[in-house]
Amino acid sequence: MTTANRKAAARKTARTRRGMAFDSDARLGRAAVEAATDRLLALLQTLPEGPVAGYMPIRSELDPLPAMTALDWAGRPVCVPVVQDKGAALAFHKWYPGAEMTDGAYGARVPRNPVPMTPRILIVPLLAFDAQGMRLGYGGGFYDRTLACLRAADPDTHAIGFAFAAQEQPGLPTEPTDARLDGLVTEAETLLWPRS
Repeated sequence: MTTANRKAAARKTARTRRGMAFDSDARLGRAAVEAATDRLLALLQTLPEGPVAGYMPIRSELDPLPAMTALDWAGRPVCVPVVQDKGAALAFHKWYPGAEMTDGAYGARVPRNPVPMTPRILIVPLLAFDAQGMRLGYGGGFYDRTLACLRAADPDTHAIGFAFAAQEQPGLPTEPTDARLDGLVTEAETLLWPRS
């Protein structure tokens, strides 16, 4: 079985697991979102200052908007990713609570009035993660390309995965171009991986 086929099978499993975690949290009154938000904000206080990229949640992604709102209220610049072209790195545009948004690629909302920003820390959505800090995305490679570019310009750029604990999936199939996370936050724990 090729790596591409293994990734496709892993994505199918991961979507189901994430959907179940999302539905369970909705029934519990978003307890996981609240716990993960607290953990994420605590971790961000230990990382370099500078703009933080969140994301506009789609489907069953863990919602980073409460953390993004808290960061904005604390005076920290916040931005969100914008897909420019297939095969290109992401751009990032300034976001704040109440910003006028419009439909972007793949169902994610983007600011109507773009103000470009370069994030120092990225809160990264994912389908699955493993204990080695690897993530499984949707297959477009947008975050892999983006992190390669940002880390080349600023090696202190950090990528923090944001996910339900149920999204952990041992032995994810990987390729050399897959970008490793620096850390990951769930409702249950905060994980960090040193750079090699």
